[in-house]
Amino acid sequence: MIALVEKLQSRLNSAVLGAEEAVFELIASMLAGGHVLIEGAPGIGKTTLVKTLAEAVSGDFKRVQFTPDLVPSDLVGYSIYRQNEGKFEFAEGPVFTNLLLADEVNRTSPRIQSALLECMNEGQVSIDGTTRQLPRMFHVIATQNNRYTSGTFPLPEPQLDRFLASVEMSLPQASTRSDILKFHANDPAKQNGTEPAVASVEEVVEIQEKIRDLPVADEICDYIIRICDAVRRHPDLDGEISNRGGIALMRLSQSIAALQKHDAVFPEDVKRAIVPALAHRVCPAGEEPGIGDAALRRGRVVEIVRSLQDSVPVE
Repeated sequence: MIALVEKLQSRLNSAVLGAEEAVFELIASMLAGGHVLIEGAPGIGKTTLVKTLAEAVSGDFKRVQFTPDLVPSDLVGYSIYRQNEGKFEFAEGPVFTNLLLADEVNRTSPRIQSALLECMNEGQVSIDGTTRQLPRMFHVIATQNNRYTSGTFPLPEPQLDRFLASVEMSLPQASTRSDILKFHANDPAKQNGTEPAVASVEEVVEIQEKIRDLPVADEICDYIIRICDAVRRHPDLDGEISNRGGIALMRLSQSIAALQKHDAVFPEDVKRAIVPALAHRVCPAGEEPGIGDAALRRGRVVEIVRSLQDSVPVE
């Protein structure tokens, strides 16, 4: 398992330079079995990172560019009447895939964003009174621009709660940006080449099942609950950490523990999972999501949440 994960990390790190932490959190979130929200400024490699992950896993991949004129059927599919056969035929939407890239998910209205709720939570689509199952491995990886909010719609809280983790990508240091320019200037052929996949869908599902079986002690469960309660009660934060949020923190902690070659979940695994698992579920007290600078708002939340890593006791 570790060898396969290291190959995935290497592939993604070579495609998007200077994003090692984001790569780790993205892979850990996928192996935890959850959906991921990637945030950051335009042009820093969010879409490239997801596309590289899709190429590294030999499953089905679909990409939807979210725009204000999307309708729900553009995502989940629709029924079309075949006159020559006298019956309706269902045309699958892009959600019928293993990995769905919802690019710039905040560029479309909450009504369209909410079309993903059943898909993300239940792994199914209900249309015209018929429920259709999505593939066993189904992950939504959404990107959103958190620097420039003109023409965007904030994600509804129920939608945000469906994401197991949020991953923030930032501009790398100057030396890394110089390496990026050299890569694009001197090796254009490599950018256009397609490397073979390093993992199959079946292998990813097998790893996900192993991670779910990683032991979580009662003391660690109590520690996770204390962290969630500390976030909920913090005077500078608004928002609830639901049961889904607590489970997300536990699942991500299990995945991080597995990637760190631990035999069980340790407190340091939970501490590393706190920010990606919880930061998108709350906002600064007195502020409304979608109002003001989203990057600054997340920065304040992350600072507070990180302070709880040391203030909440491990008993």
